Amino acid sequence: MITKISRRHLISLLFIGCYLLFSGALTSCKEEIDESNLYTFTGETIEDYLTNRSERFSSFNYILTRIGYDKILSAYGTYTCFAPTNEAVQEYIDSLYDDPVNTDLIHNGMTARGLEGLTDSLCEDIALYHLLTTKVMGVNMGNGLTIKTMLGRDISTSIDPETGAVLISRASAVTSMDNELENGVLHEIDNVIRRSNMLIAGEMENHPDDYTLFSQALKLTGLADSLVNISRTDFDPVDNRRGFYLPDKCELGYTIFAETDAVLAKRGITSIEKLKAYADSVYGKCNNQETGWYDYARNNRIQISTGNDFKNPWNTLSMFVRYHILDYKLPYNKLVNSHNQVSKVTLVEYYETMLPYTMIKVTRNSNKLYLNRWIANNSLTDMVAELGSQAMHTVLWEGVEIKGQNGQIASFNGYIHAINDMLAYEDRVPHGALNERIRIDDASIFGEMMSNSFRRIGDSEVNAMNGGKTGTDGDLSGSYIRIPPGFFRDLIIYNGDDTRLYYLSGQSSGWSNYQGDEFNCKGHYDFAMRLPPVPDGTYELRIGYTAEGNEQRGMLQFYLGTSSDLSTMRALDIPLDMRHVPANNSNLEPDVITGWCDWQRLDDKGVESDANMRNLGYMRGPLYYTVGVNSGNYARNNPKDLRRIIAKQEFKQGEYWLRFKSVLDADHHQFHLDYIEFCPENVYNNTRYAEDMY
Repeated sequence: MITKISRRHLISLLFIGCYLLFSGALTSCKEEIDESNLYTFTGETIEDYLTNRSERFSSFNYILTRIGYDKILSAYGTYTCFAPTNEAVQEYIDSLYDDPVNTDLIHNGMTARGLEGLTDSLCEDIALYHLLTTKVMGVNMGNGLTIKTMLGRDISTSIDPETGAVLISRASAVTSMDNELENGVLHEIDNVIRRSNMLIAGEMENHPDDYTLFSQALKLTGLADSLVNISRTDFDPVDNRRGFYLPDKCELGYTIFAETDAVLAKRGITSIEKLKAYADSVYGKCNNQETGWYDYARNNRIQISTGNDFKNPWNTLSMFVRYHILDYKLPYNKLVNSHNQVSKVTLVEYYETMLPYTMIKVTRNSNKLYLNRWIANNSLTDMVAELGSQAMHTVLWEGVEIKGQNGQIASFNGYIHAINDMLAYEDRVPHGALNERIRIDDASIFGEMMSNSFRRIGDSEVNAMNGGKTGTDGDLSGSYIRIPPGFFRDLIIYNGDDTRLYYLSGQSSGWSNYQGDEFNCKGHYDFAMRLPPVPDGTYELRIGYTAEGNEQRGMLQFYLGTSSDLSTMRALDIPLDMRHVPANNSNLEPDVITGWCDWQRLDDKGVESDANMRNLGYMRGPLYYTVGVNSGNYARNNPKDLRRIIAKQEFKQGEYWLRFKSVLDADHHQFHLDYIEFCPENVYNNTRYAEDMY
């Protein structure tokens, strides 16, 4: 069942567990503190720091004490505390008591003005929103971070463009940074970190100076009333005897890219009628059988409405708004991810929107982010082992700039990002921006990975969520997250606990994975996932993986279908044996199964060898990323880094499911997935240029 509020019980259990753990081991923990990782040793815990400076922090300490967290912050552990001053706390509770907006809950539930008027529930929310279960230093915050607090909700850091100060959620400045203590680090701040309790549409409406028209469009289309999900718990229970972190709820949310009123006015759009006219001009004929570009609507002969039936999902205004929305939460500094990518490449991500079977492309260029940026001949090159000359890669459309971290608004269930131009699924998106090799990291396929802040989460955070434990499943051990059946909307497991799905962010490891992370499966796995939608065309569908010998990996059969129903699926080629690691022969003799050999020692830099590998259904890993971070050893150099071409066929914009089924009897083998690629025919079979090695 989907619930609007489901965190209170979780927080209570967290407190009870932490309290019992730390109160029972207080003395022994203090004796075992490792002081070698402290920059300066003060002899104080976080609680000591607050108590010893009561003239500045007695109010925040009062809030901590009300819920028993003074005891937890007196014990050994690893925390980050953002401590607001007494003046900041007083200003905040006055604003709660005098709040004119939240008329449904008088004084926000406070029983009186002042600290004593705070309810236990408010104390809990305030305290846990200022605490992290890992140590985060100022040098990291300066680069922009989104961090999950002990409340289970994220905060974001940025730099004040005027003062240069580090800001927490845009409004709280860090005034004293990196006070390292026995059990973590404390940063003093000048304002209580404000958390919105409004859902995303309500938060947008609460900014009438910026989003009057977009907010009005959300209401007219009925989307304002539908963007209300916060969490769900209706997934299958799991026997977690193997001890990995196992989520007990799935957080949900939304991301909206929105034109401000000022941006709309530059296009002459100053009323909802003019916005409706713009939507008509873009989407009114997108389904035309001869000239239309929205393949899903055209192929299915969907009737597009230009009338006033705004709640019709195929009304042009509704289509306009839906293309601006992702049904998962993505803060600005996680829209594009880098980990082990080489410096010369452009960072790109692809996300599915709420306009059926459409994607949006996010590109980082010169430290700015753009939506649907279009570069000529992307994924192609006129050089060998290089990206190609600048002349063939002209920018045909800059795209729509996302205004930045300070243009982000956080709501209770999502993020609003201001954009600087009109965003639409117009002809130049499927035929331009998306007409390239589309490489999608495993984690970004599933929106729940973003909404739950799992994608590229730190190992220390996973360990903290798991009570300091790491799990073990045969030869699989470490800071993995166990994904229960039903947790992902777009992944179905056919055989229950026989398919044990795990996620490893790999941010602290040297694994040879795109962006560092990977999915693993153990058991007699049999599952399928819905593929990201691509525009009509003939594509090669590829998966990226790392092979491992010694019976570590497994062997599987791929199936492709138009739904998760097994009756729609057909087997693709012969099974893939992930246990086979290509031989790296000194005499450059190609591996008999994959055709791999050391391309760096070949006179043509591997061009002919690449063609031979393709004939066998394989490709090397790309030059795009390295084995580990800053290693200088490209994935293309590593014989374990492989891509398997699993289908070469026509794809229609719409529903496709890829099934992975083990063909081995043993239970201990691993399935491994790193990323997928859709490569259009005009890239892999171009008559003028070659697909680049990146």
